[in-house]
Amino acid sequence: MLAQSVAEIVSRHVRLTVEGIDRMYLNVFIPGLQYEQGIVRFFREHRRQPLPSAALMSPMTRRFVAALEDFVVRHGIPLVQFCPGQRKDTVMAEHLRHFAREEGVVFVGKAQENTPVFRTERRRSPITGRPYPWIVRRSAMVNNYYVYAVDRDFGPFFLKFCSYFPFNAKLCLNGHEYAKRQLARKGIAFAALDNGILKCADPKRLQAICNGLSAAKIDALLRKWLRLLPHPFTATDRKAGYRYDISILQAEFSTTQVLDRPVHGRLFFEQVIRENLDLGRPEEIKLIFNRRIPRRRHARERFCTRIVTHDVTPSLNVHYKNARIKQYHKENRALRTETTINNTYDFGIGRRLHNLPKLRQIGFAANRRLVEIERLSHDCILSEDTLQAVHRPVAAGRQRASGLRFADQRVHALLHALILFRQLASGFRAAELRRHLAALSGCDPAAISQGAITYQLRRLRRHGLIERTPNSFRYRVTDFGLRVALFFTPTYNRLLRPGLAAALPALRAIATPLQRTFNVLTAQIDTAIKQAQLAAQNLTHSRQVAFVKQS
Repeated sequence: MLAQSVAEIVSRHVRLTVEGIDRMYLNVFIPGLQYEQGIVRFFREHRRQPLPSAALMSPMTRRFVAALEDFVVRHGIPLVQFCPGQRKDTVMAEHLRHFAREEGVVFVGKAQENTPVFRTERRRSPITGRPYPWIVRRSAMVNNYYVYAVDRDFGPFFLKFCSYFPFNAKLCLNGHEYAKRQLARKGIAFAALDNGILKCADPKRLQAICNGLSAAKIDALLRKWLRLLPHPFTATDRKAGYRYDISILQAEFSTTQVLDRPVHGRLFFEQVIRENLDLGRPEEIKLIFNRRIPRRRHARERFCTRIVTHDVTPSLNVHYKNARIKQYHKENRALRTETTINNTYDFGIGRRLHNLPKLRQIGFAANRRLVEIERLSHDCILSEDTLQAVHRPVAAGRQRASGLRFADQRVHALLHALILFRQLASGFRAAELRRHLAALSGCDPAAISQGAITYQLRRLRRHGLIERTPNSFRYRVTDFGLRVALFFTPTYNRLLRPGLAAALPALRAIATPLQRTFNVLTAQIDTAIKQAQLAAQNLTHSRQVAFVKQS
């Protein structure tokens, strides 16, 4: 039996839920060498060079490149020249298939990329007119070296070095690969998804492993491989405080819900996409990210929802400034919800790696709120069985209550009353229901008898839309009653009535697009009928002629 709602799918058909860091893209840099004055201080005060210039940087570049390429040759590591537009992950996957060791460098890639560097430009003194060198920040096409490696604890990752001073680097790792490695080392049986976990013999240990991926462990990974690889700075430089630090460029926080049957995930996702196209609105975004959205927003701030379906697995994308929540059905086996934070300042948090715990809270909380909002919005849709039960009469012993027919105006008056009374903390009395029904029907409350009100209350109670407060004459609207009312009234008032008014002939003086479409459809059907009748007449005539000839 297929699940009918998001709540049922999440509560009954999810067999494994894992929250964990997915991909992290980190900036590796030396803080004192990211601005012009810091460069001057490095060469003047640390290296005792009176005239800082690019001429002092070039020998450092040559030494670092020579050390890297010598490292590749000594260890027999493949050196790959990347072509423009080539997918580096594809190259890594190909080399990884032939890599048998538990840990080591798989290959080193080389690519020319536009990178911020420091150069020297010639300036003239306004007093003496004599030229002097001046260090400025520029972009240049320089070689970048991608060290693709496998770590014993983290699995596959890469470390990209710029070959030019100040030798900034990028570190990219995957939290799911870290979890797989830890499960294997601890002897816990599991089945892998592509970039995820499908099954695990000990889900609690798995979640504990994902929670244990900390800033300290990521920092230790970098320090370990900086010791193993050629370092662009000398030991004297590092002892003087010129050491690499880490900041967060991009962090993905994923929630994976593995489903027992693929059809449940497909049902979930199709319904979720249809019902949540407005999640990118600021008033919805503030619920997901728990952020105050000011009325006067910057024109460049991004709030939108995108549904991506072309040549890929359909995905729901909700954007907030530079952050994005992506939701998709992964390999037809799991629902994946990912919050990607590209700028930590969007949430008032710094970029340094020690801020990772705060970002985790934001990312995973956003995933949970998104699923909760989808559950609340989607579960207002009634299933077929429930709809028929509301329509049919119900009986309890000798008492019988008629059904609540969809197009009955008196039923809609009752449902309007339920929506109103749901807001009352103390519930409502029969007299209040009488006044409300009288106002909707345009009559005097005295014209509605007590027996008629009692009958309506019995109908609502037998169908489970209201319940009586114990030891009182007051009633309260049930959760089921509110959802029935919210489903019936908007569907009838906003879809059925205006739709029929626009579609039926001779009801509007001005033809609407819907009416014009129906007119075209009717004309096409009439044409097809006439053609079919004409063919039948011709066939009958030919048969009559043949019969006459034979006789």
